[in-house]
Amino acid sequence: MAENKKSKNIEMITGDPKKAIVKLSIPMMISMFLIMLYNLADSIWVAGLGADALAAVGFITPLFMVLVGLGNGIGAGANSLIARYIGAENHSQANNAGLHGIVLSIIVSVIFTILIEVFMVPILQFMGAGDTIQYAMDYSYVIFGFLIVFVYSGVASAIFRSEGDMRRATIAIAVTAIMNIILDPIFIYVLNLGIAGAAWATVFSAILSCAVMSYWIWGKKDTYLDLSFSNFHYQGRMMVDTLQVAIPSTLETIVFSALAIIINSMLVATDGTTAVAVYTASMRIVQLAMIPLIGLGTAVLTVSGVAYGARNPDNLKTAHSYSIKLAFIISIALGIVMFVFSSQIAALFSYTSASAEMSTQIAQAISVLTLFVLAVPHGMMSAMLFQGVGKGIYSLLITLLRSLILESVFAYIYCFIFGWGVTGIYAGVVFGCFVGGTIGYIWAKLFIRSFDHQYSKKTSSSN
Repeated sequence: MAENKKSKNIEMITGDPKKAIVKLSIPMMISMFLIMLYNLADSIWVAGLGADALAAVGFITPLFMVLVGLGNGIGAGANSLIARYIGAENHSQANNAGLHGIVLSIIVSVIFTILIEVFMVPILQFMGAGDTIQYAMDYSYVIFGFLIVFVYSGVASAIFRSEGDMRRATIAIAVTAIMNIILDPIFIYVLNLGIAGAAWATVFSAILSCAVMSYWIWGKKDTYLDLSFSNFHYQGRMMVDTLQVAIPSTLETIVFSALAIIINSMLVATDGTTAVAVYTASMRIVQLAMIPLIGLGTAVLTVSGVAYGARNPDNLKTAHSYSIKLAFIISIALGIVMFVFSSQIAALFSYTSASAEMSTQIAQAISVLTLFVLAVPHGMMSAMLFQGVGKGIYSLLITLLRSLILESVFAYIYCFIFGWGVTGIYAGVVFGCFVGGTIGYIWAKLFIRSFDHQYSKKTSSSN
């Protein structure tokens, strides 16, 4: 029965790319929805502590995204490499690629835990945490002290996705999200741990998820990949191949974090730390609407990796174009919902007297940032395709151009030069994202065309 399930998963990711994208993305959307839901719940519960506490989470979020990015980056590298080996029908190398990803997660976790814990205070001071720094320290020391839990979780989940086993990847993430939602109010208010309680709730939830995935891999042992450590054979080339996607993918997260730091600095200069609290709450809603796009993008990574490994340019082309069409349809629908119900959504963050004054500002921010969801699809799917085929540096360059350069530059121009204030910052982020994504889309189309031409020449010459 287990063998039949494993073969069905492999048949699914190596078959029709449209069906594979739908079947892979829906469970991932559910997983991401639960993750964003607990992030939203985290913000709502922390908002009850006041604007300073919520702003502190806003300052820590970029650093936490780096933390998550470490695991997701290595996971993306392992996912891409495993998928390519599955496409090439090389099972032993697929096993070895998964084990290389796990070893990398341990090494990276130890190094970065030490670095971040040691330099936490100067980092927060540099970011301009100001009056919120004690809140930020209480939250960050707990979260970053358990870095290995989050990094390993990202890699293990990616391994399940790489072999098309979205059911267990979804269950593992669901365990984290649901437990976090349950534990948040208990740790923050019942145990009276304040903002540190939110961090402890996140850590304990992630530990439980890691335990479940480890049992499936080494206890139950019914995965397509055999990750027994006897199958690990160090290969420098495999480590490089993994890092060629992992490093750029992780750097992309750092780019997003750097952008958040830049945007937060502009917001503080324009309207104080309250503006950061408003932006933090609004972006949590935007991130919630981004869930379907992230789910589609994750599916594109696996499907494009398999297509590239199998040297199938038609499937690669279909995966790219089909995912973008789906993403735009979903984005339009979600954008309308966000715009129409912006006031009601904002009310979620104003259930105490300490946070009530932010409600109107959050509603206005959501109305403008609705357009951000519409600006993302073509650029995101193109970047994920590059990760899938092992061209992580291309994905990184798209993100650098779109986020760190265009979004921050346009935000500065609209805010300070045009004098649009906080609204100008939001508008700059939206416009920069659209322009950068368009450039990435054109680049991906040219890459697919080149791959198709190269494959056609090899096929004709072999005949």
